[in-house]
Amino acid sequence: MGAVLAGAFFLLMALGMPIGLAVGIASTVVLVMDGLPLQMVPQMMFTGNNSFALVAVPFFILAGDILAKGGISERIVAFAEASLGRIKGGLSIVSIVASMFIAAISGSGAATTAAVGSALLPDLKEKGYDLDFSSALIAASGTIGVVIPPSVPMVLYAVIAGESVAKLFMGGFVPGVLMGLGLIALALVVARRRNYPSSPEVSKEERFRRFKASTWGLMTPVIILGGIFSGFFTPSEAAAIAVVYSLFVAFFIYRSMTWDKFYKLVVGAGVTSSLIMFIIATSQLFGWGLAFYEVPEAVAGALLGFAGGSKAMVYFTIVVVVLLAGMVMETSSALIILTPIFLPTIIQLGGNLIHFGVILAVGLAIGMATPPVAINIYVASAVTGLPVERISRPIVPMVAILVAVLFIATYVPRLVLFLPGLIWG
Repeated sequence: MGAVLAGAFFLLMALGMPIGLAVGIASTVVLVMDGLPLQMVPQMMFTGNNSFALVAVPFFILAGDILAKGGISERIVAFAEASLGRIKGGLSIVSIVASMFIAAISGSGAATTAAVGSALLPDLKEKGYDLDFSSALIAASGTIGVVIPPSVPMVLYAVIAGESVAKLFMGGFVPGVLMGLGLIALALVVARRRNYPSSPEVSKEERFRRFKASTWGLMTPVIILGGIFSGFFTPSEAAAIAVVYSLFVAFFIYRSMTWDKFYKLVVGAGVTSSLIMFIIATSQLFGWGLAFYEVPEAVAGALLGFAGGSKAMVYFTIVVVVLLAGMVMETSSALIILTPIFLPTIIQLGGNLIHFGVILAVGLAIGMATPPVAINIYVASAVTGLPVERISRPIVPMVAILVAVLFIATYVPRLVLFLPGLIWG
């Protein structure tokens, strides 16, 4: 029956059915075939969403949308440009650094790409930067949005694996920074090779003015992450505070938000959140089916047998599967499906579940910039009007750098566990 469950799921996916329905229908079919009571379906779905930690999901999504549409991101980008633009090819670096800052507010790769792309791409085009390369760089930088905390996928993993959201957030810092530094190194090389210009020198007074204007936005990650890591409030409470603070800044400080715009943002965040919550609900039923028919144990046995008991080879195989899944599945969906399948293997190997959660988030984040299902590329394409194919070509070396960071984080777990260990021991 485990084979029927997996086979029905992949068949429905191949037929183009949305993943939430594919998971739910496949699970229900197996229940019917095995003569189990159908009352389990609503019970399991309710149990899947019955977690306080999941409150963070819609709030972080809404906070990211407010960031992108409320004038906060533009001021952060303007300050970054004043600080780094005078370097040769500095606007490329600005796009990456701005993505890293905004990632620490939005928790979403697509929101980060949209915010930075809308603010910077017109300026990049005007100053002679290749638009396809710049679009690809911003799309690749957007992947950092789900690695540097806060991160919606990490919240989902924490709920499924029963781990600490705060520890996962802290574990994502170093890999996220390494991803940014790798992209900056590539941007500098390309800037010198293509003779990209530097921006005019900005006076100290103007730089201070832009810093002052961006201070309200820059304080957002300090409030969110400082409150979480100090234990002053939980990640779920932090998500709600992020929304309230972002609204206050957008409405009363920058005066860039209207009630009509806010209504549309709430509706959009509600639709996105409902899709994620439906997938979580049906995946609870799917996960029960996997456990009941001992599919994860079978996968663990197959992986250990294939790798000859080698921990390094098992991790390599899992990372490859995660990268492939990220290429064809949406990030949150892939995480919800893969986590219960691979967790028993990691536990059997004696692996650290915080380390594995960060690896999973990084690997699936890379899929956001890897066709065919590359949401960041589609967002960059929508902002610039360039075909997806034009952006997909120059993004290849950037993805290679991100994959290299993923393997470094996989085989040097101290990079992930160092900061959580400093705080929690």
